[in-house]
Amino acid sequence: MPLSEHEQRMLEQMERALYAEDPKFASALEGSGLRTYTRRRVYQAVAGFLVGIALLMAGMVAKQIWVSVVGFLVMLGCAVLAVTGWRKAPKPGEQPAGAVRRQARPKRSMMDRIEQRWQRRRDEQQGH
Repeated sequence: MPLSEHEQRMLEQMERALYAEDPKFASALEGSGLRTYTRRRVYQAVAGFLVGIALLMAGMVAKQIWVSVVGFLVMLGCAVLAVTGWRKAPKPGEQPAGAVRRQARPKRSMMDRIEQRWQRRRDEQQGH
């Protein structure tokens, strides 16, 4: 289920705050964490594909068509997972597309933004 617009904005704010507080840590999490996750997903898909081949062969040997069909479907599903995981994986040394956008903005800490909001509210209350 996709995130709502409010949830996406909140997630982006949390990402920006993390990046502003510790850009080195945030960039390490972005690149290698995603790369490791997608690599693991591709390996699991390849293992599942091999299981699908084994099921297909076992169904042919046992003359059970339904086992062969299940094996083929497992192979097909795992092939799709492997291809999509491989395409989404960032290349080594490459940053995801969102990282460039975050670097262009002025860097302020989360506490600075909170203090500015607090000051604006106090100014608004004193004006009324």
